[in-house]
Amino acid sequence: MMSFFHKHILFGKDSTRTVKARDFEYSLARLLDEKVASPGGWLLQNVASFKAQNDSVFEIKLIKPFPAFLGLMTMKYASVVPKEVAEHYGSHFRSHPIGTGPFQFKLWAENIKLVLRKNPLYYERDEKGNRLPYLEAVAITFLPDKQSGFLQFIQGKLDFTSGLDPSYKDEILTQLGELQPDYVNDVNLITGPYLNTEYLGFRMDGDNKAALDIRIRKAMNYGFDRQKLVTYLRNNMGIPAVNGMIPMGLPSFNNAKGYDYNIEKAKELVNDYKKTTGDKNPVIQLSTNASYVDIGEFLQREWQKIGLDVQVDISPPSTLRSAISTGKVSFFRASWIADYPDAENYLSLFYSENFSPNGPNYTHLKSDEFDQLYEQAFKETDDKKRYILYQKMDEIIINEAPVIPLFYDKVARFTRKNVTDLGMNPLNLLSLKKVKKN
Repeated sequence: MMSFFHKHILFGKDSTRTVKARDFEYSLARLLDEKVASPGGWLLQNVASFKAQNDSVFEIKLIKPFPAFLGLMTMKYASVVPKEVAEHYGSHFRSHPIGTGPFQFKLWAENIKLVLRKNPLYYERDEKGNRLPYLEAVAITFLPDKQSGFLQFIQGKLDFTSGLDPSYKDEILTQLGELQPDYVNDVNLITGPYLNTEYLGFRMDGDNKAALDIRIRKAMNYGFDRQKLVTYLRNNMGIPAVNGMIPMGLPSFNNAKGYDYNIEKAKELVNDYKKTTGDKNPVIQLSTNASYVDIGEFLQREWQKIGLDVQVDISPPSTLRSAISTGKVSFFRASWIADYPDAENYLSLFYSENFSPNGPNYTHLKSDEFDQLYEQAFKETDDKKRYILYQKMDEIIINEAPVIPLFYDKVARFTRKNVTDLGMNPLNLLSLKKVKKN
């Protein structure tokens, strides 16, 4: 199937053309260009070389086996762009973007509105032979906060909004995760598994004595009811994380039991710690941001019941991210949203070669057994066998308890009734090519 770049004018003439293999060679090389400073250069860390063999064949050679690589290449960082346009505009290419997707750039008033128009050259067609997309245009409005977006949505000024914020979750959803009666006739709720695990992490080489003790980490995992948290604080928009770090929605999801609510077991572990260490009043500080204060305070109350004093410290999101990366906090709230649909995403958080700040191993867990399985999984091309390795690694995480998985997130999309066929996907990527508005 032939694909075209968006229709565009360059040097006073129509420069629209077909996409060729050399465009992919240029686009990936651009990710590595220090002058471009792309945040997506890490996609190619396992790539030895790449080259266009002719107009239709593009060859990539890897440094080592990496079964998840094709999934990695589906990320937006790897989108193809035309060399002549990107080099003509240079640093201003961001405001003159040309790609190959179902919608093309029309207007951008920064921090106010972005308008995209239907791409008349888009290659995909529906099952009846009609060219996609159906919509003539898409307008994206930029607002200061999620609550403002929700207010405009319920006023009918927006057709679509995504995500659930504490400021309006009880207004639109019941505690069972269903639409409130006032919205049933005007709003559609689209929901399903989201490849995002919300968790709390312990710094395994931190300076908090109690957090370094596996009994305390396990006690905290046992010491609260995840279903209660999801029901009352998330309006059922989540699945209790009692099966490790790999979320539901991936084929390697681990059915091995993790930590369910067991207050007696939690008390027993805490009392044993106090008795053997002489630390009669262990204090642990949880670092989080304002959006998760309700969860932090809920957990604080629950852990008081098992004999732990957990203090909640609130920081701005950017400050918290920096503190987690540099090891300035011993116990922190975090989440991991999959970049591509493979459990290696989540397991990379615990590989010792990925110690932060140079990688995503923020807990600084070091396990030789885990590392060996992780490296073995890279060489395994049989999906079923690789999934078994992933599950073994997840079981190590459960047993070592460097994290407290809270819940596996759910996609929450809200549309007006006249919007149809939006659908959803576990990566929560927005695809509008088959959407209709009546």
